[in-house]
Amino acid sequence: MILSYYWPPSGGSGVQRWMYFAKYLKQLGWEPIIITVDEKEASYPILDKSLLEEVNDIRVIKTRTREPLKMYSRLTSGASLQGIPQGEVQTDSLFKKIAAYIRGNFFIPDARKGWVPFATEAAKGLIKEHTIEHLITTGPPHSTHLVGLALKKAYPLNWWADFRDPWTTLFYNKQLYRSLRAIKKDALLEKRVLQSASGILTTIGGALHENLAKKAPQQEFIALPNGYDAHLIDAIEEDKDPSFFHIVYTGLLTRNQAYPAFIQAIKNLADKKPIRFSLAGNIPSSIIKEIKEIVPDVDVHYCGYVSHHDAIKLMKSADLLVNFIFDGAQTEMISGKLLEYFATQVPVLSLGNPNSIAGKFVATGSCAEMISPKNSKAIRTFVEMLYKATDLPKNRCSDLPLWSREALTQRLIAEVLDRK
Repeated sequence: MILSYYWPPSGGSGVQRWMYFAKYLKQLGWEPIIITVDEKEASYPILDKSLLEEVNDIRVIKTRTREPLKMYSRLTSGASLQGIPQGEVQTDSLFKKIAAYIRGNFFIPDARKGWVPFATEAAKGLIKEHTIEHLITTGPPHSTHLVGLALKKAYPLNWWADFRDPWTTLFYNKQLYRSLRAIKKDALLEKRVLQSASGILTTIGGALHENLAKKAPQQEFIALPNGYDAHLIDAIEEDKDPSFFHIVYTGLLTRNQAYPAFIQAIKNLADKKPIRFSLAGNIPSSIIKEIKEIVPDVDVHYCGYVSHHDAIKLMKSADLLVNFIFDGAQTEMISGKLLEYFATQVPVLSLGNPNSIAGKFVATGSCAEMISPKNSKAIRTFVEMLYKATDLPKNRCSDLPLWSREALTQRLIAEVLDRK
């Protein structure tokens, strides 16, 4: 049984980890059953109905929920989904500062905790109906783990809590104006989950595991990274246009990422042939406008939010793929998008800390670099090298097959589900 707030038709990166685990668990002889929220009531910032095709043979139970994010979105943007926060906390007005305070102090651990009673009731019904041995809860939202906490007390389950992102140390928590009381309450909930689960899954190890182990010294931690779907990558043909140098960025983009350093690096570069900079994802119009103003000679093309399939197609049309690590998250994640970038074999430039776990992964590519946003000369040099190349190199990584979704699911089975 897998409890995941995000599930198709939800779009974005948060849904893909357990969507693909469920897909390959099914193919490898397991019977995953999903408990999620009804998309009619969910606070999904984006939808991608094409993802439903990946899991159309998996049993899914959808529940009700109570949460304030749709109302917040209507107040801030006029639409029920458009203003749901993603990757940052906006505090550029008095109203948004008050909203951040309310979110940080009255909705602990998060503003989706209203799903917990409905998910718990559905899970108990499922356990009575079937012989459920294994339980996975995945967060964010980390309130999902509170369901696991309740179920573990009532049933002899092999419960693993999956931290796709850190909980109390998540980089934007400090922007929520949390009181000492709220901070302590959140930390207590995290500690209870860490100490009560059968084990903890994360996307990376290293410093994150060391930090979590201080709160649960007897706990077992396994790093099971994000990955890429090899079948999807192979099914999409490469379609490049040699008449321009094509730079592509996909995913969420916020002002908490170092994109300005890259934009300055490509300024006044288009002297040999035109440059097109394509961006796809949930990106504010103000950022797109800013980029266009800085590089008027570059054809900046905003595709909006596109399906996962079309995002891969766009990646494979690129001459250079760019990535911007969230400020404050340098040591805490390797995104699934970065793995997909590598799987396309297109050269990759990522701006962030070269000594981070993500930086060390990027260093395994034959034509990929993680460069500090402060090192403008190195950024420009890398881009110029590719821009002037007559034969664009491939970015190869010998260990890449280990990061395929199927290989990672085999690890999940061997290290978590099949263990005695």
